[in-house]
Amino acid sequence: MSIDRGRPFMAMDDEYDVSDIVVFGIPFDGTTSYRPGTRFGPMHVRNESEGIETYSPYLDMDLEDYKIHDAGDLYFPLGDVKTVLNTIEEYTNKLIDDGKIPMMIGGEHLVTLPVVKGVHKKHQDLHIIHLDAHADVRQDYMGQPLSHATVIRRISDFIDPSHIHQYGIRSGERSEFVWAKANTDFNPFSLEGIKKLKDTLNNTPVYVTIDLDVLDPSVFPGTGTPEAGGATYKELLKALVALSDLNIVGADIVELSPHYDHTGGSTAVACKTLRELTLATLK
Repeated sequence: MSIDRGRPFMAMDDEYDVSDIVVFGIPFDGTTSYRPGTRFGPMHVRNESEGIETYSPYLDMDLEDYKIHDAGDLYFPLGDVKTVLNTIEEYTNKLIDDGKIPMMIGGEHLVTLPVVKGVHKKHQDLHIIHLDAHADVRQDYMGQPLSHATVIRRISDFIDPSHIHQYGIRSGERSEFVWAKANTDFNPFSLEGIKKLKDTLNNTPVYVTIDLDVLDPSVFPGTGTPEAGGATYKELLKALVALSDLNIVGADIVELSPHYDHTGGSTAVACKTLRELTLATLK
């Protein structure tokens, strides 16, 4: 397994052995169906992380107060989807065996699948909290069962769909909306309902996956499949604060394509989201 250490995300430079959370990047966009470029997301997030503070005034927490290790990016043959997924799952298994909480930076959304598989091996009662513009519950995309458009459906193959909580969804085939309404805890168009999860999930282990295109393109244009009508950043921050009340055992942010936003604003948004999600996990 090849790992490029490179430059760590700000204040995530503690040694692996003493760290509670391990951050790692997956520079893969091999099944992207519209605009490619998410493979550059992890690198840009790290490079631009010096532009934000270590302190979160929303959570009153500071990255400097915690042990966090940025392991760098995994590298693999980009043209072989199954090898990529197997490599990610193998690495996640190691993190779980070592008692670490995985925090992944994508990459396209399909890379969430093997991380969830690894976490689920330890936490059989795992729930998924999915923030996204797209439902991602197609059975296949153009005949391919492994795609960023099918990732949540593939997760439902081994996790009870009623344990999948979807928020912000505003795009998909009609059949996806029909399936999601019938099978998942489906909350389209809004992130508001996340605050109610504390009462129903209590200390149940949860995995949080944030496709950054859940945000409106006016906030986050740097993504491969922008979809109008999304959340504001203040709404996402409220959701992240609500998530801090839950037992997060793994998480990711995905689908930053930095070169579609030449202002760098989208990358700055991704950096801040990673900071908040990491601290919400540690709270």
